[in-house]
Amino acid sequence: MDVEILARIQFAFTIAFHYIYPPLSIGIGLIMVIMEGLYLKTGNKQYEVLTRFWLKIFAITFGIGVATGIIMEFEFGTNWAVYSRYVGDVFGSALAAEGLFAFGLESAFLGVLLFGWNRVTPKVHFISTIGVFLGSMFSAVWIVVANSWQQTPAGYHIVGEGFNARAEVTDFWAMVFNPSSVDRVIHVWQGAFLAGAFLVLSIHAYYLLKGRYVEISKKAFKIALLVATVTSLTQLVSGHSSADGVAVNQPAKLAAMEGHYQKSAPADLYLFGWVNDETQKVTGISIPGGLSFLVHQDFEAPITGLNTFPEEDRPGQVNAVFQFYHIMISIGLFLIALTLYASFLWWRGKLFDKKWLLKIFAFSVILPQIANQVGWFAAEMGRQPWIVYGHLRTSKGFSQEVSANQILFSLILFAVVYAILLLLFLYSVNKKIKHGPYDESKNEFEII
Repeated sequence: MDVEILARIQFAFTIAFHYIYPPLSIGIGLIMVIMEGLYLKTGNKQYEVLTRFWLKIFAITFGIGVATGIIMEFEFGTNWAVYSRYVGDVFGSALAAEGLFAFGLESAFLGVLLFGWNRVTPKVHFISTIGVFLGSMFSAVWIVVANSWQQTPAGYHIVGEGFNARAEVTDFWAMVFNPSSVDRVIHVWQGAFLAGAFLVLSIHAYYLLKGRYVEISKKAFKIALLVATVTSLTQLVSGHSSADGVAVNQPAKLAAMEGHYQKSAPADLYLFGWVNDETQKVTGISIPGGLSFLVHQDFEAPITGLNTFPEEDRPGQVNAVFQFYHIMISIGLFLIALTLYASFLWWRGKLFDKKWLLKIFAFSVILPQIANQVGWFAAEMGRQPWIVYGHLRTSKGFSQEVSANQILFSLILFAVVYAILLLLFLYSVNKKIKHGPYDESKNEFEII
């Protein structure tokens, strides 16, 4: 493989692995805020026990997330030096804001959250829980803003030429509120809420199936189900809004997502299918004119197709973009159906009567993670061949001095280290799950 492909594979691997953890932190953070808020409102000790239990899992997730995220900053310098020079002014301001306003807030309150249960008042501890949650959300804001600027640059001008060219911020707030940032931040938040909520649903469904911690697990399950139901529905809205933005700002990406090649013709909406890039045909089941209707509210409205663009300006792996996008949509629709059905049973007073449904929830923890990953794959592969859309090609952004062997060696090393970290994460979380929220052999709600 050449240097560009290896550099892309390495960064995709490291960021995909890292992205397992921040969404869980954000989602668990929201659940903890609700649980501790209910404890302060009702005085019910069960909610305090639940908050303490999930705080332990949050701490593990946060720690692994920090450890896996650091390496990407080094990759910018070693593998993507030209790109780093080009976006340094933009990313510098965004990442500085992330460090000051987000990570600082999250880290400062985390100490109180972990060690302040018996040292500060319940209200102060609750404020710390909110602070950690907001810090994790703000962190996502600045990272997504930086990435969104790559997708839809705004508030800048270009200084220099060739390898010395760089984007310089002229309007900070125009850079922050670039055309895609708000929709994408909301969509990322909602994906994170689902990841955390389904982890809670999975673990407490497991407890209910085993007949352990039944009363306390029913409370946790209902909290997580409420979050999951609302978020899955609202995510459909934010996803549609984001797709509308893609239609305006990145029409080649939208065309790749639906395998639409014709220059100016109505576009079908595929439920599933397979794209043949050579014949420019999609084999599958579709709604005729469905994409045209979603974008323009007209089944006959033309959609810009891939043939509108020179071949060198199109995404290179159209079928991969198509498949990743449709996997995300399919999982999202399944989660909506699953949570709505469970909410209906809750309303009927039969939520915990269906063992098969609890089994589905126990295994469904992986689905939001897959949706988050493939959603990013579709977004990033659909942006190709641009690393900064319309300005800097990916083929021009990697370091000119690094060799393929050096990247391959570091990729193998990272794979080994990350595998160890994943095993450590799974072992630690599994240990906490087996230990449970409280000691069943003692007083039922004795805090441990």
